[in-house]
Amino acid sequence: MIRFRVKEAMADKAFKEKRHITLVEVAEETGLNRSTLRKVSSVPGYNCTTDVIDKLCTYFDCEVSDLMEHIKEDNNS
Repeated sequence: MIRFRVKEAMADKAFKEKRHITLVEVAEETGLNRSTLRKVSSVPGYNCTTDVIDKLCTYFDCEVSDLMEHIKEDNNS
């Protein structure tokens, strides 16, 4: 499963810029829909397009690997 680290990226950007950042602001700055951002940031395994990932990487000035990680699933469950 892919885990998106949008909330972590928001916290890092907020810390660096010494201000609060909301999903509404990210949506406005990236042109992404707020519901898409909410799903990317909080729905495990959410499937989004590379365009969404590209816009988020541009906004957060980060690499794809900073924004997402692969979590191995335990198939024995």
